[in-house]
Amino acid sequence: METLINYLLQFGQLNQQQIELVKSKAKVTELKKDNYFSEAGKIPREVAFLVEGIFRVCYYNSKGEEITKYFIDENNFVVDLNSYNQNIPSSEYVQAVTDCRLLIFSKEALKELSLTIIAWDSIINQITTKALVEKVNKISPMLAEDATVRYLSFLEKFPTLANRVPLSYMASYLGITQSSLSRIRRNISN
Repeated sequence: METLINYLLQFGQLNQQQIELVKSKAKVTELKKDNYFSEAGKIPREVAFLVEGIFRVCYYNSKGEEITKYFIDENNFVVDLNSYNQNIPSSEYVQAVTDCRLLIFSKEALKELSLTIIAWDSIINQITTKALVEKVNKISPMLAEDATVRYLSFLEKFPTLANRVPLSYMASYLGITQSSLSRIRRNISN
């Protein structure tokens, strides 16, 4: 819970009473590896703060192939923001890559925080802006570079993820086959 509070305090001031209110609205939960936090076709009703673990955001293309769009690691909020805000079904899946520990906020809880804490909307807006910028940087750079450069770039941008994410997900994110990724990794380590 302290991780969440410290994160929020980077974006604005909260007094002790407001901090206690935020804590009272968060529900601690765990999600096992491979389970979904949210699914395509459903309207998201909750926002999570990821305390421990990794999620991936994925979708199925027109050929029915599963594509990993990006990964979300610790100390980040997890939600399909567009679907959540507009109350429309999501087009993406948010799946646990590892066992995850989350702090969950219901839509009602967030609304109450917004109505009760004057600085809340400003804090959330700043977090959202930061997240959108990071999302653009996280989305797979499939068009720009060759596969080896994409892999090296992934290692540089996300050094802690490489050993925690299955090769199949990483290959999907990089837009290559798993065998190509294995070959690239072998060539680099030689």
